[in-house]
Amino acid sequence: MSFLSKSLSLGAAVVSIFATMASAETTLRLGHVLPEAHSWHVAAIGFADEVSTGTEGRVTVEVFASGQLGSEKDVIEGMQFGSVQAGVIGSGSFQYIEPKMGIIEMPYAWTSREQAFTALDADLGDALEALLEPNGLVVLSWWETGFRNITNNERPIETPADLAGLKIRVTPDKVRLATFEGLGAEPAPLSFGELYSALQQGLFDAQENPLSIIDAASFFEVQKYVSLSQHIFGAASLTVAKSTWDQISPEDQAVIRQAAQHWAEEQRAMAAQAEADLVEALQDKGMHFNDVDKAAFVTAVEPVWSAQAEVFGPELLGILDGYRK
Repeated sequence: MSFLSKSLSLGAAVVSIFATMASAETTLRLGHVLPEAHSWHVAAIGFADEVSTGTEGRVTVEVFASGQLGSEKDVIEGMQFGSVQAGVIGSGSFQYIEPKMGIIEMPYAWTSREQAFTALDADLGDALEALLEPNGLVVLSWWETGFRNITNNERPIETPADLAGLKIRVTPDKVRLATFEGLGAEPAPLSFGELYSALQQGLFDAQENPLSIIDAASFFEVQKYVSLSQHIFGAASLTVAKSTWDQISPEDQAVIRQAAQHWAEEQRAMAAQAEADLVEALQDKGMHFNDVDKAAFVTAVEPVWSAQAEVFGPELLGILDGYRK
């Protein structure tokens, strides 16, 4: 073969390789733990459709609800090790790899969802995203679970004293455990996927979740009382594995980020509307609602803030306080 022929063949091979790379598809397996009826899933499906259209099929997203890819810890580890590419994760679940993530879900940190997202869409979110990236995780946008309320089968909870002796399931993070220990309950962690059966079997008296999750997970079938404590505002994040993210072109990254923010805002709106409607809906399903003495609850959890101050550090606490004033 002549030198010219060899050169042409080599050039064609290089062009072919680059054409194949350019047309290669990236598939993101996205997991979350909530039921398909929840706004997380609805928004995740919308995000998947927008990404596929916007990237002309170069990036596709497959959504797995109800813990099909495991617990939130499993999904986080999957993103770190490459077996899962994306997830919608409650912010508190990141604490085992980065304790400072607990600052979002400190008790009575936020008076409104608008206050929380003003911070998360700006300096506070930027600081937390920078903490997660060295752990192999890229936050694309901030979503929500909403304000958490206490449900149980024993009695209405009006003051912290009413929690005495109640075994309550909490998410497996230190801040949540410390909060309910401070309130006088008997908290214990359990994965979300096991919670319904644990309540049904009487292994736990109580649990705490936003109204949207109480409804979507059918907890009204196994819990009687809802006490509107609103003790924690729960944020979540649409997160992607950094190892996968780095393989996506800058142009497609921009499309994905735009879709992520669009569906974050849609999800927040869905969650807010659902919360406004769900008191009446859950009452119709047999649940009994009551208000709580919030001032007593705020006082009872003050030691949790003192105990966590060293974990968060003055810089992060300063950012938070700037948005709470």
